[in-house]
Amino acid sequence: MRRGQSRLLRLWHRIPLMDRWLLGELIGPLLFGIAAFTAVTLSVGVLFELVRKVAEAGLPLAIAIKVLILRLPGFLVLSFPMATLMATLLAFSRLSSGSELTALRSIGVATYRFVIPALVMAGLMSALTFVFNDVIVPPANRAGHITLHRSIGRSIDSERGSNIIYPRYGFITHGPPQKQERLTQLFYAKEFFEGEMQDVTLLDMSRFGQKQVLNAKSAVYDEDRGMWEFRDGSIVTIDGVAKPKTTTARFTTYSYPMGNAPLDLAELPSDANNMTVKESVAALALLEEAGDTKAARKMRVRIQEKFSFPAICLVFGLIGASLGARPNSRTSRSQGFGISVLLIFVYYLLAFVFSSLGVKGTLTPLLSAWSPVLIGLGGGVLLLRQASR
Repeated sequence: MRRGQSRLLRLWHRIPLMDRWLLGELIGPLLFGIAAFTAVTLSVGVLFELVRKVAEAGLPLAIAIKVLILRLPGFLVLSFPMATLMATLLAFSRLSSGSELTALRSIGVATYRFVIPALVMAGLMSALTFVFNDVIVPPANRAGHITLHRSIGRSIDSERGSNIIYPRYGFITHGPPQKQERLTQLFYAKEFFEGEMQDVTLLDMSRFGQKQVLNAKSAVYDEDRGMWEFRDGSIVTIDGVAKPKTTTARFTTYSYPMGNAPLDLAELPSDANNMTVKESVAALALLEEAGDTKAARKMRVRIQEKFSFPAICLVFGLIGASLGARPNSRTSRSQGFGISVLLIFVYYLLAFVFSSLGVKGTLTPLLSAWSPVLIGLGGGVLLLRQASR
């Protein structure tokens, strides 16, 4: 432990004295901002709801505290960018009002030079935000959701999916040669409830000159056999093209060879925030395979946003430092909090508009996710140039 501490100290002392001093000035406001914004967002987002469930639904207090802890990482992620903005704004404003920045300018230190420590801190906060958002938040959110709903007697499975549609493409067998794949099976279930597909219809067109329509009250996937077991239904078979012949058969159970993709589709989380990047990419492949272009386009946007969202810390760090570094800038904590809230609202409104355009297909996923970041960085550079005059 001592070796590690001494190594960290040596690395710390290698940093120029001015940068260490500025980083030290930033750490205090950063911690204050994280605590303040987390308290506000956590109270509005989940605390009041849990208090109401404890009082009205009889939720045990221990469960409420556990859910609160599990939901905390998601709100910490939201507070990191906001705290970065507030920290840089307050720290540089205080240094400017105390003439420390004026002293640095008088000995020839350019404005962009003493903004660099703020950008380094913002970059570290961006990396921390990405790690939290991809590694910690998704499993914590899912665990919190399951813990809360199980404790108040609600079925988690019943919320997993409805109107599940899964098309499967391939080559038609026992027919003329084909150059491209065609729709061979179409799976539909009204809902996924307690581990079963309910009210299932399967259209099989995999054999040349024959179509089968399978209807069943329920279907369960057997992982050991890799088969779907349909229960209590009927099969309608249509043979021939010129003079089709129709036969109908009832069944109690019927096994059908089809992969578990419909099950995976039904179990997809409804919110991409509850997925890691790896899970989101897998979900995108599944949605594309299912032919759901709208959901696939939305997932592409959300994947890009998983990378662009952490970059907000860098944007806010640049804007906050540039505003605070203006000559004779005087901002109290209350004023800094108010300015931070205003800038955050404007930025998130802009991000929401671009995200909506990406989901609709007006903009590409890459452009819709990264445009607010580029606009914010451009605005920060302009503010920095003004502060340098």
